[in-house]
Formats: sequence, structure tokens, C-alpha cells
Amino acid sequence: MDHLDPSALTRLLTAVVGADRVRLPNDREAFAARVIIEPANPQEIGEVVRKCESDALALAPMGASRTLSQVRRQPAEVGVSLARMDNIVDYEPDDMTVVAEAGVTLGVLNARTALHSQRLPCDPANPELTTLGALVGAAKSGPFRLSEGGVRDLLIGIRFVGHDGRLIHGGGRVVKNVAGYDLMKVMTGSFGTLGIITETVFKVRPLPENYSLAITSFDHVADALAAARRAEEAATLSHLEVLSPSFGDKFARPGRSVVFAGFGGSRTEASYYRAHLSNALKRNTQMLAGDDAIANYQQLRDLDFAGAAIAAQLAVLPADLPQCLSACGAEFRAHAASGVAQIILPPDRTNDEISDAVGRWREIAHEAHGHLRVLEARSDVRANLDMFDQPPDPAMRLMRRLKLAFDPKNIFNPGCFAGGI
Repeated sequence: MDHLDPSALTRLLTAVVGADRVRLPNDREAFAARVIIEPANPQEIGEVVRKCESDALALAPMGASRTLSQVRRQPAEVGVSLARMDNIVDYEPDDMTVVAEAGVTLGVLNARTALHSQRLPCDPANPELTTLGALVGAAKSGPFRLSEGGVRDLLIGIRFVGHDGRLIHGGGRVVKNVAGYDLMKVMTGSFGTLGIITETVFKVRPLPENYSLAITSFDHVADALAAARRAEEAATLSHLEVLSPSFGDKFARPGRSVVFAGFGGSRTEASYYRAHLSNALKRNTQMLAGDDAIANYQQLRDLDFAGAAIAAQLAVLPADLPQCLSACGAEFRAHAASGVAQIILPPDRTNDEISDAVGRWREIAHEAHGHLRVLEARSDVRANLDMFDQPPDPAMRLMRRLKLAFDPKNIFNPGCFAGGI
């Protein structure tokens, strides 16, 4: 079908779910989809999928559109908002599992589990804005990935709507469930290209005891990264980050590279780690506990790259990260012990400079047998960038076969993954 104007699309979709649940996008959503539809259950999503397949309309699942608006080169015809599917279906504190619809935000989920001193320890920026569908679809994570793992490690069950509007499920509600294909790992990080996630099952974990945060800073990035290595050797850490000097002023250390080492455990363990970290980090180390530690951790987690010309995520072996960061020559937040860093360019760079930087960063990542993905980019350059890295040919062939099997009509967020999938 040729592209329909928004009013024609609205009339077409109103026949599926009703006029009160079809609307035009807001400013951010407009980068992701031309018309927004808000189904209330998986069955309605199935009807939307069948309509889009029959009329050859591209659709994209949406939470708050913070990720999708940055990675789509052109908006899809239909954005499927999960805003009305925001129920916590089942929570078993004794079993440490929780079942929730994809429109539930991580902030709401953790407010519920905190009543039982538990949490889902995935910690992307701004959890109050991050839906569980987006958490899984974009494989979001944060500082605590070092000690708690990522979405793939915590997701034990999933339901999604796929080709022909069928409701598909994998895994279950118990931790030791080995039946069937591991659809959880297939759907994690698929960016909505295989189906629309409707429900998730996670294992949760206890809230950390005696969380504390060691902070110190250095004039030179190399000294900060070396200190981070010493900290990793000195203690069992919850997380370990290094910021380049441009971010130092956000933590009252302007022009300095800042190291953050989070730790916890029993009082005895926390005291032991505190002493060893003080010795490893040496000078000017600030030790925070309680609300002060949590506030600084949250500020680190929610570090905002808005306004940057481009932000990308570099992933290499931890031992190779310092050399790669030096070669990239960009400002960064590094999850030093995980081998992951977000790197940025300031807003005054030209489109050619941005494109050249991404190409150079990718070469640096590939030389270290790693990869690089663009997280967000200025709108005037986005259409000319490859947001995702290009996997090796054998992996790419497998991905294309998987896409064809799950989405033979090519309607699920097309062109929004590696290799243009």
C-alpha cells in the first residue's frame, strides 16, 4: 500500500480499536510513527497486526519513544503504544518472581517490589520512564549490570504478538523452566523487529545491603582508568564507572575525571571494602553511604547526553577499554569493569565530522573485536548514519532467516536493526 496521510491512517485504524484509542503522535513520537494506536490487550494488538499485514503498513511497538525516536531513520506508519497495558499481573515475593505487562514502567515495578525489600536490578537511566517492553526490546542496562547481570540474565518468561496476530509465549513463571525454545534471549535486544512484547516474567533480587559509594577524581583520564583497575582488584564491586572531565562539574569536580566504585554487603563486608578501596584509590577519596550514596548513584545512572551531536555505545573486552577510549578521543561515561562506554561529541560538530567520527569509532571497536551502536544523534544527521553495527556475514545470514521466520510480511519495525532488518 502507498503511504497514507495521517487522517486516512487514523480512519483505517479507528475501525480496529475505536476512535478514542487512535491519535496523532506527540513531538517525540513523531520521529517514530505517523499515527499512534493504544490497544488494551493482546487480542486487540493481534487485530492491529493482521490489519497492518493485510495493508502492508509498517508498525513499531512504543513505550515513551525515547529509544525508538532516536534509532528510526523514518517514522513507521503505525506506532503501537502499550500505555494501556500497565498491570502487574502477579508478584510472588517468596518465589522472587514477578509477571507484568509490557507497559508497566520499571519505576512502578520496583516501587511494588520494594515493599518486600526486593527489586528488578536492571537499572537504565530514568526507570520511571522505561517500560518493561522497552527494557527488553532495547536490552537496556546501567551500572549494576556488573554485579546483577542484564535483561537476558533476569528474564525468565515472555509473551508477544507475532505474525498473523498470534500470541506466542516462551519460558514460564518459575526460575528453573527449561521447556521450549529460549524466546527470551531472541526477543531481548530485538528492537521490536520480531513482534510486540505484551508480558514479561522476571526474577527479582533482594535490595542491596549497606550500599556505599567511593568517589575520587584525577586531572588525567589515564590516571582515573588506572585507579579504576586498582579498585576492581581491591573489592567485590556492585558497579565501577569512570567519567571523562566534561562531566566532572555535574559532581562538583569541574575539569576532572571522576571514578565511582559502588559496593555493599553485610556491615563487616562493607567496612572491609571501604578500607581496601580507600587504599586502592589513595588520595581525596570520598566515601558515601545511605541517602547520599543513593543520590549520587542515581545521578550517575541518569547522566543525560541530550544536546550532544551524537552518543554511541562502545563494547569491547574490559582490558581493551582504556586504549579504545584514548583512540576515540571523545568524552565518555565508562562502565570500566564491563568493557562498555557511552561516548559523545559536543553539539557544535558538523554532519561530516559526526559521520567521520562514527566510522572511526567503529574501526577502533572492530580492531578490538568489539562493536559500536549509535544511541542517539542529531535529527539532521540521523538519516545518513548506520545506527547499528554490521555483524559478520554468517551471523547476518542467521538474523535474516530469523526475521523472515518471525515476520514474513516485514511489518515489525522494519529497517530498525543491524543490516537494515
